[in-house]
Amino acid sequence: MPIDLHPHERLAWSAHDRLHAHRDDDDWVDRRWSDPESRALVVAGNRVRLDGDRIEWTHPKATPPGIRLLLGDSDGRTHFAVILDAARDSQGPGEGWVPLRGLLPTLAGGAPDGEAPLVLHALGMAEWLHATRFCPRCGGPLSPRASGHQLICSDGHQQFPRTDPAVIMLITTGEPGTADERCLLGRQKVWPEGRFSTLAGFCEPGESLENSVRREVAEETGVRVGEVSYFGNQPWPLPASLMLGFTGRADSTEIRVDDDEIAEARWLTRAELEQAATSGEIQLPGAVSISRSLIETWYGAPLPGTW
Repeated sequence: MPIDLHPHERLAWSAHDRLHAHRDDDDWVDRRWSDPESRALVVAGNRVRLDGDRIEWTHPKATPPGIRLLLGDSDGRTHFAVILDAARDSQGPGEGWVPLRGLLPTLAGGAPDGEAPLVLHALGMAEWLHATRFCPRCGGPLSPRASGHQLICSDGHQQFPRTDPAVIMLITTGEPGTADERCLLGRQKVWPEGRFSTLAGFCEPGESLENSVRREVAEETGVRVGEVSYFGNQPWPLPASLMLGFTGRADSTEIRVDDDEIAEARWLTRAELEQAATSGEIQLPGAVSISRSLIETWYGAPLPGTW
């Protein structure tokens, strides 16, 4: 894994071949399922099992009954996931099972190359399969096809996985690169005191990503944004998002937080941000989040403290 990647980029590094052309080839999938070199990940809800500090993979034929999901080829092996029935894990599958949020530090820092994209693929699909139980057009039950990547009802209506685009942005004001330049951070109402992050929100129908950035910032803080530039992206299946990172330049600086999502927002210079993070007055998102990458890229170095 390249050492110059942002931590959030490690979640998508060394992506697997998803073998789209073979998803409808049941004979081919059966052969790979039986191949001694193949591996499978059992998913219960949004949880997978750990074997010590490693994610537990097993041979496909050793897995319990569930939806067979073809993930693809990585490192010369075919990988599957087995998605357990929703009713089976309603009370939790037992000890040793960890949800995706608990896995993120391992996936970003200590997992073998190529494992994080496989796990995110599996858990994102598991979320979709659990949430999409009935046809939105006729209300009939849905059955999996295409190795778990398609659902179909008795009337032939097809459903495919969906990903919700979300924008996450660091807004700045002042002369770039000077001591007076400031960034805008906010705290959601549901967060404890001191927990701050970049602003974020979902893209609405018929809206460009850049205008989504401007709208969300204006709605949450009253700040008007002009120039918007793309930074990077991050898969975020919690439950089904793609986080699209941006930077933006403010056309106004007066803060008027909304009375719905945001409890407070602050403009901070680099010196103020460093002091607040060092003292613990402000706690920043974990390294695996693209939010942290946005903040530290602007700051110019790693910062102390984390959620």
